[in-house]
Amino acid sequence: MKASVYIAFSLDGFIARKNGDLDWLPEPGSTNEDYGYHAFMETVDALVMGRNTFEKVLSFGVPWPYGDKPVFVLSNSGFNIPEGMPPSVSVLSGDLSEIVAALLQRGYEHIYLDGGVTVQNFLRAGLVDRLILTIVPVLIGDGKRLFGSLAEDIPLTLIDQHTWPSGMTQLIYDLK
Repeated sequence: MKASVYIAFSLDGFIARKNGDLDWLPEPGSTNEDYGYHAFMETVDALVMGRNTFEKVLSFGVPWPYGDKPVFVLSNSGFNIPEGMPPSVSVLSGDLSEIVAALLQRGYEHIYLDGGVTVQNFLRAGLVDRLILTIVPVLIGDGKRLFGSLAEDIPLTLIDQHTWPSGMTQLIYDLK
C-alpha cells in the first residue's frame, strides 16, 4: 500500500499557529489553482488523519469535504465520531503498522495521511512513501512544526516540483 502526505506549510516550516489557527493560508478560491489537490484526491482510496485534524476540518463550517471517501480518524482516547457524519467516517487506534496492514487487507491501495502528529508518527514508523509539500510564501514565526525529531535521517528523492503565480511552490518527494 502507498501512503502519501499532501500538506501545506509556511516557508518557516509551520503547518499551523500554536493555537491551531490556519489564518495565514490563502482563502479557498482566492486563486484559480487547486495546487494539484483534486487530481491527487482522485488517486486516494482513503484518508487517515488525527483527531485534532478531524476536529479542525469540522470547525471550518463547510459541508464535509471528503464525500463518501473513507476517512479513518486516529485516536487512542476513545473518541466518538459526532452525529451527522457520513458512515464512511470511523475511528482507528493501535499500532500504526497494524493499522496499515488492516487497511491493506480491506483492499485500500493508496492512503492520504493528514495532520501534523499523524504525519510525524507515520514518518518515524517508516510508513510514508510520498511527501507532497506545498510551501506557502509567508513567515509566521512560530507554531506547530510539520516535522518533529527523528531517530535517523530520512533520505528523499525529488520526483517533481511546481510553482504557481501565487508564489506557492510544491515539492514532491519519494521516500522509498
